[in-house]
Amino acid sequence: MYYKQWVCKVCGYNMIGEMPDVCPFCGARHDRFVTWDEAEQTYRVTPHRVNEYVTQLLSVPRLGFEHAAYRIETDEGAVWIDCPSAFNRDLEPVKAIYFTHKDFMGASNQYRDLWGAKVYLHVLDAEHPLARKFPVDQKFNGDFTEHGIEAFHIGGHTPGFTMYIYGKVLFICDYAFPPGSRMRLNPFGLQDETRDRAARILEIISERSLQTVCGYNFIAEFDSWREDFKQLLDRARQTSKLR
Repeated sequence: MYYKQWVCKVCGYNMIGEMPDVCPFCGARHDRFVTWDEAEQTYRVTPHRVNEYVTQLLSVPRLGFEHAAYRIETDEGAVWIDCPSAFNRDLEPVKAIYFTHKDFMGASNQYRDLWGAKVYLHVLDAEHPLARKFPVDQKFNGDFTEHGIEAFHIGGHTPGFTMYIYGKVLFICDYAFPPGSRMRLNPFGLQDETRDRAARILEIISERSLQTVCGYNFIAEFDSWREDFKQLLDRARQTSKLR
């Protein structure tokens, strides 16, 4: 297996092709890069059980900023939400990788080649330069349901940001973090758009009987997270009115 691919140790972004001088995601210099196979030898993608059908995947040791991917055991087979930054060929295969947005493409091109996994990313994010070199099988537009997983296009943080619900679990990635009273909306992207589109998240989850929220680096109890999110939006709206 041969790839010309580099991994940034600062942020975990995978760079396909010739090595750039700086990371296009975080701006780190090339002396902070490792080859993909060095990353495979150094970082082990390690599962952490969330419930009987969801597992959180994190690198050990931590790879840069580190974002979690999540494995879901559906009735029709296993899938991932987002993708680990490190390629580990001994992981259990999945049949599909559903992305929340373009920032966490990880080593998805390599897992796709290894397993024949189908990659899903909203068309508005698939067109972004950070995602353009990654193969995407399904550039979706709007909401959909597949393998029992509900996908909801939100926008905001990125134009194609999508959240997912499966069973009793909400997959929100990094739209708002951390859990608790210090929660804030993701500061990257168009702030007004992120705030305005957050209202759709609250609308979708307001009547849901869920149990768990899986984020980019956290797992939280749903009811308390929803209340914190609601209070965050109330504060954001008040701040907007004072401008």
